[in-house]
Amino acid sequence: MADNVWPNYARSSKGVILDMCGVLYDSGEGDGVAIPGSVEAVKKLKASDLKLRFCTNETQASREKFVAKLQRLGFDISVAEVFSPAPAAVAVLRKRGLRPHLLVYDGLLPEFDSVDKSDPNCVVIGDAAQKFSYENLNEAFRVLIGLEKPLLFSLGKGKYYKETDGLKLDVGVYMKALEYACDVEAEVIGKPSAQFFQSVLDDMALQSHEVVMIGDDLVNDVGGAQQCGMKGVQVRTGKYRCHPSGAHFWGVCQRDDMRTVTRTSLRKFPLFTHLALGLRGNQNTNKCTSK
Repeated sequence: MADNVWPNYARSSKGVILDMCGVLYDSGEGDGVAIPGSVEAVKKLKASDLKLRFCTNETQASREKFVAKLQRLGFDISVAEVFSPAPAAVAVLRKRGLRPHLLVYDGLLPEFDSVDKSDPNCVVIGDAAQKFSYENLNEAFRVLIGLEKPLLFSLGKGKYYKETDGLKLDVGVYMKALEYACDVEAEVIGKPSAQFFQSVLDDMALQSHEVVMIGDDLVNDVGGAQQCGMKGVQVRTGKYRCHPSGAHFWGVCQRDDMRTVTRTSLRKFPLFTHLALGLRGNQNTNKCTSK
């Protein structure tokens, strides 16, 4: 569908949710690097009357350390504006009285300090990077297989992400291995979970049709947003890849009735900022529904 219909969707926006890795910056050695134009784009969004939140599946650092890294890269971001899987997982564990076996990156462990981890009755995995060794995966497998009712939580389910030195396998690959070995379906906390997206919408006090989600992941960012009734835009930065058939994935915008889908040739995140700030209005309500 034609590019010129995109302004209709930008016009209805009252809020923006931004993915972070691959949209604002590329992770890697040290703090990583900001994607050109992204720091300025965030400044422009914050100077507007659009509500802005940041939604990430980052699980290699606590929110405080993660936000501090982004601030060093020049971004005007506060901890309260960032939604990530670990705090949401802690809330679920405490509510359900669960004691996790953790297979996560060392930098994330402080997020779980308040949770009882003795005699585990579930497994939580995140992007453990080099900790995804055979020994560590096998230990998680043994905990799961030894439970009467195996319970696996995955902090996101991405296939891969991009760092400055190339693409890296993400937690979803290892989640699938444990699912297969233990004949269990993981509960995903983080994108593309409808409950996770709804928590962000609730914080913004906006309806789903009033918000645009921008990310580099067609499934977890754009697809998750669309299932909640939001509009989704995929930018061709970060881990954006051509489809194996050779056809390009384009940024996708979804109408509020979730029937008419349009496509836009957005190449860079800052271009969206220009459109979103210049073209806005109001529309009817919509509600995020379960995935």
